[in-house]
Amino acid sequence: MLSGWGRTRLSSCVVLCPRSPRELAEALSGELARRGGVIPRGAGRSYGDAAQNDGGLVLDLTGLRGLQVLPGDPPVLRAMAGSTLSEAAAVLAADGLALPVLPGTRHVTFGGAIAADVHGKNHRVDGSFGRHVREITLCTPDGRLRNLSPQSERELFCATIGGMGLTGAIVSATIAVRHLYAPMLPADVDRTDHIHQALELMADDVRHRYSIAWVDLLSGGRRFGRCTVMRSNDRPAAEALDARGELRWRLPGRRRLAVPKEFPSWVLSDQLVRAFNGLRWHRTRARPTATLVSAGAHFFPLDALGSWNRLYGDGGLLQYQALAPDDRPEVLIEIVQRLRAARLPMYLAVIKRFGEGSGGMLSFPKPGWTIAIDLPAGAPRLHDTLDAIDSWLVSEGGRVYLAKDARLRAELMPAMYPALDAFQRIRAAIDPDRLLRSDLSRRLGLEEVGRR
Repeated sequence: MLSGWGRTRLSSCVVLCPRSPRELAEALSGELARRGGVIPRGAGRSYGDAAQNDGGLVLDLTGLRGLQVLPGDPPVLRAMAGSTLSEAAAVLAADGLALPVLPGTRHVTFGGAIAADVHGKNHRVDGSFGRHVREITLCTPDGRLRNLSPQSERELFCATIGGMGLTGAIVSATIAVRHLYAPMLPADVDRTDHIHQALELMADDVRHRYSIAWVDLLSGGRRFGRCTVMRSNDRPAAEALDARGELRWRLPGRRRLAVPKEFPSWVLSDQLVRAFNGLRWHRTRARPTATLVSAGAHFFPLDALGSWNRLYGDGGLLQYQALAPDDRPEVLIEIVQRLRAARLPMYLAVIKRFGEGSGGMLSFPKPGWTIAIDLPAGAPRLHDTLDAIDSWLVSEGGRVYLAKDARLRAELMPAMYPALDAFQRIRAAIDPDRLLRSDLSRRLGLEEVGRR
């Protein structure tokens, strides 16, 4: 029984874990795949149903592991699909290097990071993960291993970045890396009384590489939508050498705390989250503050608590992540106001700024603004409210993130993702029998689009 990180949709699947590219090719083109379809899966960190295939085959690619730093100017990292970003960070740090983009968790696999084209707090400057991919080895349903790059099979390369595993199983990839930064990052921390002020701070900022706003959507009255805004930069590693001339750079080790199984959902109440949000906001000084934050706390704050998704109990959570056009940041405020009018509990919300996209056909980021909101999946009126927001969002030129989605309606896909027809044309060429399928692809009608 498989689900996404949100734990909202369970699927009964046959799971195989290939340990080599040959085993992967045999499984992808074998009888089980032909009987019920097949989808690759990484660490299971997609919130929705993208990496499950009810009644069919799922290929667990975490058995494909291996990392190698290749010399060059600049050097690159060759990573097998099942290796995690956390493992890569340790290997790269030993050579004075780092990954250019890190999402909100370090437990994502390289295959998953490419398939979802993950983004970080530095998207406005550095783009998404797919922007830094130089080559992909992809196994297609015919069992072939194809080498894709911007120069070779470019269309399939662009369809695979952000393609949610629907073009084939990623075997390995070559990623551009950059020089390592110090383990403590200088940050400017502000608190604002409203989202408007946070958006103004982030819109006018050209001095910082990273920026994020944590939004309190449970506070009442005039305090609704108050924010803590953190904007930061890398610090050269040379500035953080110890007395021996060494750099003590490492991400946090094993988690000391984890949410137990069968955690009761009533513990995570409006009152508890409201108190936590208030504490976070009040701990931030009223005047802008310059401080140093650790790399682990900066990039992966939620990783400090293992299995934190269990906080929502058996009902699970939905993370609604929407994008607003660059010139329409007020769209984010309207989304929040509509959720508030429906009296929905919005436990965690963050805002980030996007720059240029990666070229991935179904990649989520493009120039604009994004808000991600965690909501209990069993909240009354949740689905009807989000359906109405989706329809309005399309009319405003926005979209939702497929890697976080578990309930988008199929008819909205072509408007949200204009390159969908091109994506489907490429899919039809490399997978004419539609063996690659997932619960997400069925729900969004991706197996029918393009056959008209």
